[in-house]
Amino acid sequence: MTLPYPALHASHGGVWIATPDGDCRAISRGEAIRIAADTPVILLNAPLIGQRLGYADLSGLDLLELFAFLHPARFMVPTPKGLARVSGLEAPANDADIAPFLRAAAVKLLAVTEGNWPEREGAWNAVQSLFRLRWPWGPALSQRLAKPAQAERWLFSKLPEWTEQPPRVAPRTVTLSDADVADRLARLTGSGAEQRQGQRDYAAAAAGAFAPRDMRESPNLVLAEAGTGIGKTLGYLAPASLWAEQAGGAVWVSTFTKALQRQLGHEGERLVADPEQRKKRIVTRKGRENYVCLLNLEDALQGGFAGRAAILAQLVARWAAYTADGDMVGGDLPGWLPTLFRRNGSTALTDRRGECIYAGCPHYRKCFIERAARASADADIVIANHALVMVNAARGRETASRPTRYVFDEGHHLFDAADAMFAAALTGQEAIEIRRWVTGPESGSRGRRRGLAARLSDVAGYDEEGGRAIAEAVNAAQALPSDGWLQRLNEGEPFGPVEHLLAAVRGLVYARDVNGAAEAGYGLETELAEPDAALVEAAGPAGEALDALLRPLVHLGRRLEAVLTEAPDWMDGPARARIEGAVASLGWRADTVGAWLALIARIGGPADSAFVDWLAVDRVEGREYDIGLHRHWLDPSKPFAETVLKQAHGALITSATLRAGGDWDVAEARSGAVHLMRPPQRFSAVSPFNYADQAEVLIVTDVKRGDTAALANAYARLVVAAEGGTLGLFTAIRRLRAVHARIADRLAREGLPLLAQHVDPIDTGTLVDIFRDDPRASLLGTDALRDGVDVPGDSLRLVVMEGIPWPKPSVLHAARRLAGGGTAYDDRIVRARLAQAFGRLIRRADDRGTFVLLSAASPSRLLDAFPPGTRVTRVTLDQAVDRVRLSLASKLGQEAPANA
Repeated sequence: MTLPYPALHASHGGVWIATPDGDCRAISRGEAIRIAADTPVILLNAPLIGQRLGYADLSGLDLLELFAFLHPARFMVPTPKGLARVSGLEAPANDADIAPFLRAAAVKLLAVTEGNWPEREGAWNAVQSLFRLRWPWGPALSQRLAKPAQAERWLFSKLPEWTEQPPRVAPRTVTLSDADVADRLARLTGSGAEQRQGQRDYAAAAAGAFAPRDMRESPNLVLAEAGTGIGKTLGYLAPASLWAEQAGGAVWVSTFTKALQRQLGHEGERLVADPEQRKKRIVTRKGRENYVCLLNLEDALQGGFAGRAAILAQLVARWAAYTADGDMVGGDLPGWLPTLFRRNGSTALTDRRGECIYAGCPHYRKCFIERAARASADADIVIANHALVMVNAARGRETASRPTRYVFDEGHHLFDAADAMFAAALTGQEAIEIRRWVTGPESGSRGRRRGLAARLSDVAGYDEEGGRAIAEAVNAAQALPSDGWLQRLNEGEPFGPVEHLLAAVRGLVYARDVNGAAEAGYGLETELAEPDAALVEAAGPAGEALDALLRPLVHLGRRLEAVLTEAPDWMDGPARARIEGAVASLGWRADTVGAWLALIARIGGPADSAFVDWLAVDRVEGREYDIGLHRHWLDPSKPFAETVLKQAHGALITSATLRAGGDWDVAEARSGAVHLMRPPQRFSAVSPFNYADQAEVLIVTDVKRGDTAALANAYARLVVAAEGGTLGLFTAIRRLRAVHARIADRLAREGLPLLAQHVDPIDTGTLVDIFRDDPRASLLGTDALRDGVDVPGDSLRLVVMEGIPWPKPSVLHAARRLAGGGTAYDDRIVRARLAQAFGRLIRRADDRGTFVLLSAASPSRLLDAFPPGTRVTRVTLDQAVDRVRLSLASKLGQEAPANA
């Protein structure tokens, strides 16, 4: 089999092309762009290659798209090495070998179609649709795929249906014995595993969260700080699984990062060996916006999407037929797939706007979201995230199956998760979403987006009063911002009372800019204090408009509840479920509008000491994208305690940095424990690692702050000395981009690949996968990589941090700093961030590495953030480079490499 297409590869080290006649040569970027514009070319990751060529419109026969078509719901690391692994070819030795390798890999992948591969069903029909959409791979595949003898099942007929189950009985009251917990832990770790006393003690302490509750709204709360290497995952799964088994209840294990969710899924194999049983007993739950919406997907396949977005919809449909759970974000849909289409259309395939019509949907019985919800109701262990736990507790529909036992892993993030969950923001973007939810799409909009009247048409026909409420809500929503609102504000021509309010906010924020942020292009904000006359005058009409919207929404919710009570003849089980869903959705929107009214009432009124209120203009590189009023709890752990903890019977909150650089009082304050009647149990266990031998911290004293060239030089020399394997952490995206631009080519010449968050058009999870897969690669990133990366082994042997990660001096931070002890509050945040960053370095007993801090002005009082015994030394950059080189030589048991 031959392909009449050239293959193109570009890196920071150059550009190469391989022609069908076997010629391979280096070419200029300009020639590569000319060839790609005139001729279909085979390539790997078109957006990334296009960025390296400086040609954003690059397209061609992307091997990642071909792999996603042939093997939906399978993952590959999107690199030549990853492609070699899945195609069975030898990985190319250098950049010059990659272009001919891509042609060989294309032939190897297409050869799959010659037989009945596992994902054969549905491929022929999909190719016909993709051919009509002019997908570059369409002709090659249509020539090779024969029409099947029997008609292929269509996606929506292939997916299994879920069935209703009787409500789960309440958990039994049981007490776990220490011996049983120890036995369960021993079974999970394996008979041949080393018995770790720290892990055994941790499991015994965690069992306290599963004791019977003896006081209302006073859960058995355990705060457990366990250093890296204790084995806390199996430590808490032991009592959790034992309680679920004996009590017949579900334990919700909540995480903050997707990486830990995936890790917990893998650990589930130890709990339940049989895959089918494991699917029933261990379920992963996420917010509904993570799952593909089958109704949205059907609309996209039937003409709702055009161009590249329509091609993405076809590939997602292939995936939906084979996926385990329908999760588009962090599930088995490769994270790199939406980025190939610059996320054009991917978000429209999920229910991000709360427009679900529940039982009114023709695919309701096959819905991935509903299937996950029902599966979790009967599961032993439900793996969720902090945001979903809080959303379900605050406004969830599943009150009858609300869990009584929680484990909050990565508990140091609970404060921030609660901060986001219980906040209110009256902004242009939020307001326009409410308007669209109520009224439906603007005239001329594509797709199936529908407003209240369309979603509840049968209710309106049955209940006259409910119909009037819908009409009043649609009419009132016209006062909210509509398409083009931001441009009208920039031109000084706001339309409607809410746009006038946002215009007044914008004017006051710019007027109070004192640090030159407006000229620098950063976002702007100011306290909601002493408002000017324009803001006060705009608040009244805006409040009246929002009140006019809130009243019919509340009334409609009550009418729908009455419809449920009266149970008309047409209301069967599915119809009841749809009305219940509408009631919950209306309650959510009504709460949002009610919070906006409270925020508007603050304008010109007294401040509420429980909240922090401010005005903001959000900008990216000087371009405005949102404007509005914001309200956050001064202490968001209070609503978290009220809505989640007080309703639970027991909870374990655990982390390696739970005390956030402070003492137990800090842990109790940030976890919500201070708002409970019963004091929590405390447990701590230090890491078993020998940090004195395994790691050292170097503080570089001669890199001048603010000198970008010197900062870039430091990063480059350190990465070369470590021969890659470096995680570079930044506190500002601008500095990250500036450093990347200066060192990428230099490192490429050394044969050291460089990846960068906010630079490479690749999602963060995939960047980490690539980094983990290549010991010579390095990765630059910001906060998301500081504590969301688990890369044990040789792939991560050096962490470089550009400076002390001081908190951003925002209005919210200033208020919390004042309430939390001033400088001591800042220090606690910095210690926690340093500890989290250092924690990326040593993940296993055989890990070795160096942590470098490029900040001469690092206060000694902060250095206790590092584990006891860790060597901390202040050195020059030359000395740091030598130490990193020697550390690598020691790790590899060889002579130190040549000077960097």
